[in-house]
Amino acid sequence: MNEDRLFPKYTSKIIQEREKLSPENLDAWRNFSKTVFKEGKLSEETKQLIAIAVAHVTQCPYCIRSHTKQALKKGVSKEEIMEAVWIAAEMRAGAAVAHSAIAIDEMNEDG
Repeated sequence: MNEDRLFPKYTSKIIQEREKLSPENLDAWRNFSKTVFKEGKLSEETKQLIAIAVAHVTQCPYCIRSHTKQALKKGVSKEEIMEAVWIAAEMRAGAAVAHSAIAIDEMNEDG
């Protein structure tokens, strides 16, 4: 499969089409995103690092690019970004290990 087909490049045409198809939802989404990423108890930099880690766990290439770019704009270092990626990797691997309890439980079922 062509990788461009799997993850098409974000273009203004795609953005305009999405807005045309569902303008109210897109507006609500944009407002929600602005609110979530505003400085609060957590700094904007910390929020971007969290987003980078979550994007790696959910494996969203668009989110990875977008939040990495935003983090760099906010002054987050490349080393901090990579540390967030390693945290994501540990959490994803940790979930697989933790879920082994389900397989062990099933293997130990009587019957």
